[in-house]
Amino acid sequence: MPIVVGFTPTPEGEAAVARAVVEARAHGQDLLVLNVSARSDPPEETFASDAEIATLEETLAASGVPHEVRQLVRGKDPADEVVEIARAAGAEMIVIGLRHRSPVGKLLLGSNSQRILLEAGCPVLAVKAAR
Repeated sequence: MPIVVGFTPTPEGEAAVARAVVEARAHGQDLLVLNVSARSDPPEETFASDAEIATLEETLAASGVPHEVRQLVRGKDPADEVVEIARAAGAEMIVIGLRHRSPVGKLLLGSNSQRILLEAGCPVLAVKAAR
């Protein structure tokens, strides 16, 4: 049962990966890192470039944790992709990064993070980037 981590090329995404590595070591699990975009033309800002994926792969290789990185553009909502893949993989946990939101942002919260927290069938660990 892997630990699934939602990765975006942001401080929050990097914090999620770092915490997922800690959890994977603690639980003796593999990591399944997902970088998802709903559309490809143009890709969303959360979709990592080839260079960002290469850096991620280097970080994960250095951690020694067995891992797989998947980049997906299938037209599905990113939250749905993460929840569906976690369910199909029998994930022990999902790790996601959270960003600080303004009061108005909280009011209009239709975020992927909130949907993952509410819809996942396994525990979800939400982490913040260092300020």
